[in-house]
Amino acid sequence: MATINEHYMKLAAGYLFPEIGRRVNEFVKANPGIKVIRMGIGDVTQPLTPTVVKAFHEGVDEMSKADTFKGYGPEQGYDFLREAIAEHAYRSRGVDIPADDIFISDGSKCDTGNIQEIFGSDNKIAICDPVYPVYADTTVMSGKTGKIQANGYYEGIIYMPCTAENHFIPALPAESPDLIFLCYPNNPTGAVATREELKKWVEYARENRSIILFDAAYEAFIRDESIPRSIYEIDGAKEVAIEFRSLSKTAGFTGTRLAYTVIPAELMAFDAEDNPVQVKKLWNRRHTTKFNGVSYPVQKAAAAIFTPEGKKEVQQIIDYYMENASIMKKSLSETGFTVYGGENAPYIWVKTPNGMKSWEFFDKLLNEANVVGTPGSGFGPSGEGYFRFSAFANRENVIEAMERIRNL
Repeated sequence: MATINEHYMKLAAGYLFPEIGRRVNEFVKANPGIKVIRMGIGDVTQPLTPTVVKAFHEGVDEMSKADTFKGYGPEQGYDFLREAIAEHAYRSRGVDIPADDIFISDGSKCDTGNIQEIFGSDNKIAICDPVYPVYADTTVMSGKTGKIQANGYYEGIIYMPCTAENHFIPALPAESPDLIFLCYPNNPTGAVATREELKKWVEYARENRSIILFDAAYEAFIRDESIPRSIYEIDGAKEVAIEFRSLSKTAGFTGTRLAYTVIPAELMAFDAEDNPVQVKKLWNRRHTTKFNGVSYPVQKAAAAIFTPEGKKEVQQIIDYYMENASIMKKSLSETGFTVYGGENAPYIWVKTPNGMKSWEFFDKLLNEANVVGTPGSGFGPSGEGYFRFSAFANRENVIEAMERIRNL
């Protein structure tokens, strides 16, 4: 008799964004002809840049000729891309990350969800609240939790509330976790962590022999040069942190798929006898066993991002989205909302008016303004009473959506 993984039955509801899609599709079906402006899921709208597309075509053309055809590539990624990332994403900022510590993948969502496989089932996981849902859901799926409680928390997870009172930066947990998920610039709140804050977390991880799982998918949107782009800008971080980065939002690769995970050779975890084990070797074993690599044309297109022309073009796209964020923040603030984020991240985190519940506000916006955002409660109990807007939209839609909300 085939049996199921019972841990899946603990999951409280469907994944957040498909549920949003379901509600929107029902509305559209019932209201044909109404223009719905979608600013919920963080999907980009601007196309791949000319330099990236040119490299993509070159890669495809190479695949059409016998003398340049590529079959299976290295699971960890082609050297030309890993070297470009090491040079332009790290060494250019004074961080020495060898190319061999970089693993190319098809998305940070996959990597942040899969990373727990290489750690023991008895590891205690700490996550922020509100949080990107993948961290919590995959912790449940992996069997590290009990059932969900009345307050919306799963037994066994160490929750770290992020509120306006603590500027959406959690306090160090009293109970020592083994793995700590941090995401800065933050999804969903748009908050950023200063050098002093990250130093505090690195020191905490060193003292407790914890490992920080640092999601830096939105680092390219940081405008304040005093804010670290990488946790490895903090001394000692290579001994206690794994970093996840993505080209999805940075360069429009949501439909193309490319990300990378950095696991320094210095990072150690421990076996049952307290012997140190190199985490990088474990991830390499998992990666080469379960993943056959990102396609060659996609990796060639990704490498073009790190050329002078590619950098300039991608920065223009980032500036476009951040101008959207600025327009949204200004308009929502003038309309009377309490607004956070939008200055170093492409997300606007809004307090719902008059104590309205997050899903209630979602329905009001959808039905009365025909605008879609993301209810904060979908990111965790501390997100209740908040709402997230994504700046990844066309400019005209941003302006129109803000006008619709202003007229509510």
